[in-house]
Amino acid sequence: MTETPRTETPATETSRIETAHERLKRLRIRGWRRGMKEMDLILGPFCDALLEGRESCDLDALEALMNENDQDLYLWISGATPCPTAFAPMAQVLRAYRIGSGAVR
Repeated sequence: MTETPRTETPATETSRIETAHERLKRLRIRGWRRGMKEMDLILGPFCDALLEGRESCDLDALEALMNENDQDLYLWISGATPCPTAFAPMAQVLRAYRIGSGAVR
């Protein structure tokens, strides 16, 4: 039995750059599908607002923050524990959004 030779597709042909809209959609999914419902309710609406153009932020900072553990994120954003310096600006943006949206009083 002879094998059919495989033709490799160069990586450059299959790789493509993610557009800003695609990135926002991906972040929106991640915002609503966390491991902790409390974080779904904090990040989900914020990511919706980003995608709809009602909010803006540094997407790199948001993505870095979203890579952290949900239990830690909740404590940082709620103000229960101090937020690491690297994440403090983005945590403040999320706090301000939650307070300004009427979700937290």
